[in-house]
Amino acid sequence: MGSLSIWHWLIVLLVVVLIFGTKKLKNIGSDLGGAVKGFKDGMRDGSAPPADADANAAPAAQVTQQAASQPTAQPTTIDVEAKTRG
Repeated sequence: MGSLSIWHWLIVLLVVVLIFGTKKLKNIGSDLGGAVKGFKDGMRDGSAPPADADANAAPAAQVTQQAASQPTAQPTTIDVEAKTRG
């Protein structure tokens, strides 16, 4: 009486699927997986960079070198407007 049987868990699963729907549960699962992956990447030590870090490092270095070699007559300002999801 103290533990839940497999039938209890199946009923709970059925109710959750009926409430949220399979598409919403799939989105929640993929969001959770992405968050866990991001957390693992953040916890990884600095000695082993992620696989795609080398691909991003070269263009960033080129942009920095290009920006340093071009003289700027006046500073540029980028104005950004934030929008909320609705």
